[in-house]
Amino acid sequence: MSKIEQFLNGKLQERKDNLSIRNLSTNIPPVDFCSNDYLGFARSKELKKLTGDTIAALPNYLNGAGGSRLLSGNTKFTEETEQFIADFHLAESGLIFNSGYDANVGLLSSIPQRGDTIITDELIHASIIDGCRLSHATRYKFLHNDTNDLENKLKLAKGNIFVVIESVYSMDGDIALLIDIANLCERYQANLIVDEAHATGVFGANGRGLINQFNLTNKVFARIVTFGKALGVHGAIVLGSKNLRHYLINFARSFIYTTAAPIHNVAAVRSAYQYLNKIDHQLIHQKIALFRNTLKEQNINAIDSESTIQGILFSSNEATKLAATTLQSKGFDVRAILSPTVSLGKERLRICLHTFNTDEEIISLVNHLKELN
Repeated sequence: MSKIEQFLNGKLQERKDNLSIRNLSTNIPPVDFCSNDYLGFARSKELKKLTGDTIAALPNYLNGAGGSRLLSGNTKFTEETEQFIADFHLAESGLIFNSGYDANVGLLSSIPQRGDTIITDELIHASIIDGCRLSHATRYKFLHNDTNDLENKLKLAKGNIFVVIESVYSMDGDIALLIDIANLCERYQANLIVDEAHATGVFGANGRGLINQFNLTNKVFARIVTFGKALGVHGAIVLGSKNLRHYLINFARSFIYTTAAPIHNVAAVRSAYQYLNKIDHQLIHQKIALFRNTLKEQNINAIDSESTIQGILFSSNEATKLAATTLQSKGFDVRAILSPTVSLGKERLRICLHTFNTDEEIISLVNHLKELN
């Protein structure tokens, strides 16, 4: 065995030894409490038809690789869709990226410069961390949702200052203290960047997100909105000023040096936004309330969350994996989130709620959780 294969085997064995090894699987239990398809868009026949009609109405287009958008991959329809989405979110402009990961990496690796400061919540998403690492800025972390600690870090900051948070955190499902953080950023002349991945479609009028819900659009430098969660499609957009859009076109490497998404993907995104206007936006919140109330009735402790993401903490990787396996054997697609993805001692079952989960399914899941405690 070569030296590099020995290295690979050694690192994988470490993961196996601490029960944190990851594997792909196609064996998916039938009752979905795992996916990010919060509104059921990914399985919607009506949205599929709407997307097909949108594609059929387009002029001739390429099915696949047309090239970078700076070369042969750009279309008028894509630019119109970007503005359509920006208008929906009450933003001046927007630029589509191929994924939320690409959007965060492109934004954060290109704008902060040497001598600048990035301050992130300690529970920020991995894509944001990777983007920060690629910049030459100084980076600080503040304690999760702790505005006192954030202010302490702001007092240390130099150059252009960027504060980066999620509006809904992807592992705990809790909501950022958006108003307080926005006011702090204004006081210290810091630029606020908010990832709205798990708020889009769920919060705000017609699913516009929490920045719109709290009327903070004028206090945010940039928003990242991803399409692969509640919208049920794929890709992301960075929302902000026209200057920001033009800057990213020129400096964001994850935008410049990649093949553009095919036009049918853009059509799916456009259709998903149109479909947002046709759904009952209270339904998902009724499901969340049912789950939380049933947990309370059963005296089950869970991470405090008003979002579609609910967490039940366990004491170790082993205990969490056993709980997930037990629930999966009952037909519930619930997954274990293990360290190092979350901190040691914070391993949990991450339960995602959807509009298509029946009340009976939700109550049954909680009853089975009770048996695990």
